[in-house]
Amino acid sequence: MIEELLPESVVAVESHGDDAPWDAPLYPEEEALVTRAVAKRRREFAAVRACARRAMEKLGVPPQALVTGASGAPRWPAGLVGSMTHSEGYCAAALVRATDLASLGIDAEPHEPLPQEVVSYVFLPAEAERLAVLAARSPNVHWDRILFSAKESVYKAWFPLTGEWLDFSEADIELLPGPGDLPGGRLRAELLVPGPLVGGRRLQTFEGRWSVRGGMVTTAIVVPHG
Repeated sequence: MIEELLPESVVAVESHGDDAPWDAPLYPEEEALVTRAVAKRRREFAAVRACARRAMEKLGVPPQALVTGASGAPRWPAGLVGSMTHSEGYCAAALVRATDLASLGIDAEPHEPLPQEVVSYVFLPAEAERLAVLAARSPNVHWDRILFSAKESVYKAWFPLTGEWLDFSEADIELLPGPGDLPGGRLRAELLVPGPLVGGRRLQTFEGRWSVRGGMVTTAIVVPHG
């Protein structure tokens, strides 16, 4: 599901259900990060890292420990950029050589309505208006969940470029449905704060894609060089 949203230069590995490596072994450095975690958190942590290590191998990089920084963001091996996600029995990792992309972000969510208490603080007024139009056209699609996932992907692509927090209100995202019966399309995020410098120029928009399939919402942002 994630792979179809990404360019060919990106290696994506995903697992779901009973086939996911929920009990994959961890490196000692990783074990230290989940010593007090509940079982569900530990299983997701292990499975998504197993996906990331398979992606490393496909790129010719020796599998290695994947720890997090103070912000919680993963520290990728030198020469790689990537993103990970896990949700409701699904996990995925996407990696690419740093020479091919400046950054990327992926996210997966269950295709279910977003809790109202989340809706109330996540979306900008303009975004809420556009969601209402989309919902009127296609009421069986949970547009609020797609937009929430898109915001998560935007943040995951933003942070490695800036090292700074990006609030939900600091990116105005438009979902652009594609043709056909299968829900999917493009997305465009306008950054409402000064964007990152990429290739010597300030980037104020991120572009990506989204899809709904198999009961899951998947979104992806890719940031090219220059």
